[in-house]
Amino acid sequence: MKQKPLALRMRPDNIKEIIGQEHLVGEGKIINRMVQAERLASMILFGPPGTGKTSMAVAIAKSLERPVKMLNAVADKKKDMEIVVEEAKMMGQVVLILDEVHRLDKAKQDFLLPHLESNLITLIGCTTSNPYHSINPAIRSRCHLFELHALTADNVKTAVKRAVDDKVNGFGNEAVLLKDQALNHFAQSANGDMRSALNGLELAISSTPKNIDDQIIINLETAEECMQKKSFSHDKGGDAHYDVLSAFQKSIRGSDVDAALHYLGRLIEAGDLDSIARRMIVTAYEDIGVANPQAGPRAVAAVQAAERLGFPEARIPLAVTIVELCLSPKSNTAYKALDAALGDIRNGKSGDIPAHLKDSHYQGAEKMGRGIDYKYPHNYDNSWVSQQYLPDSIKNKQYYKPKNTGKFEQAIKQVYEKIQHDNK
Repeated sequence: MKQKPLALRMRPDNIKEIIGQEHLVGEGKIINRMVQAERLASMILFGPPGTGKTSMAVAIAKSLERPVKMLNAVADKKKDMEIVVEEAKMMGQVVLILDEVHRLDKAKQDFLLPHLESNLITLIGCTTSNPYHSINPAIRSRCHLFELHALTADNVKTAVKRAVDDKVNGFGNEAVLLKDQALNHFAQSANGDMRSALNGLELAISSTPKNIDDQIIINLETAEECMQKKSFSHDKGGDAHYDVLSAFQKSIRGSDVDAALHYLGRLIEAGDLDSIARRMIVTAYEDIGVANPQAGPRAVAAVQAAERLGFPEARIPLAVTIVELCLSPKSNTAYKALDAALGDIRNGKSGDIPAHLKDSHYQGAEKMGRGIDYKYPHNYDNSWVSQQYLPDSIKNKQYYKPKNTGKFEQAIKQVYEKIQHDNK
């Protein structure tokens, strides 16, 4: 029989063997308390790939010595779930570990719900998606939600060393010499994905011949060869993608060039020029605005250049513009002023347009008092004359609140304040 993959063999048998996730399984933490109290509730474990969601689910069930059934929400059918329920009726409460729980269709959901309600089935769902976005509220409301964090390099090192030393499930019966540089490379290049590191280790050991001393020596070169196919951990359609986009925009807003370039790099590695373009342009207008009015057009120009060039050259105009956006003065006063005006409108604070501003380009307008006494600004010095433009009910309203950020906004602030003063 073909041996199971190392990552599967090394799954923990109880929560004490879980690597990382101390916020959930550490002493006094919630899942540890559940196990200690022997009161297991349905839950959804979510987090990045390779963080041990399914392994934790199995360890929880084994710690409580509960019967376990494992299904996949995509691959397994409703009939498979019916079999689990029938077995649960005979054996008592069963823990159902359901991978890709966010892909559960309506028929399977409807079937599971009453059995979750009766506690015949304890569900431990596992997913890389944010359950608040992707899981049916009916299922979500019946489960506790626990987020698993990306593993640190030290966590991955611990897992790799454990696999090398383990005589039952790992390579403890082999004379494996894992060089420190190789260990560091497995930990760093896995990018927090323990499964990837263990897969790389297994490939390295199984493909490296023994030397004359009957040793298997894993050096840096071997580790690099075995990890080279590790793809960048970034799914353009997943929740992590939106986290990167959010961090990208917030780093520009916060004037942190280094962080913005880092997140730009992640998005470039994911090949998502469309999202880069959208965030750059909206940031230029939303967060920089009138503090540097040229930021918007320059962001658009950089995006157009990137689209014409394609990757890898596209990174060049993008980098130039990101640096400019980060270090530009920031102002959100323009769109905030509009939002304030929209708020009044939506709350019924509009009022009638002053008669002298109403359209007078039709016969009978003058008789109706339309357009009379309108003062044409170009007939006055500096093309400005004091007159009322807002409706009577909000005639003293001031939506725009300029800041002293950037020479341009400082200049328009002076003009704005002079007009406000002269209109009084």
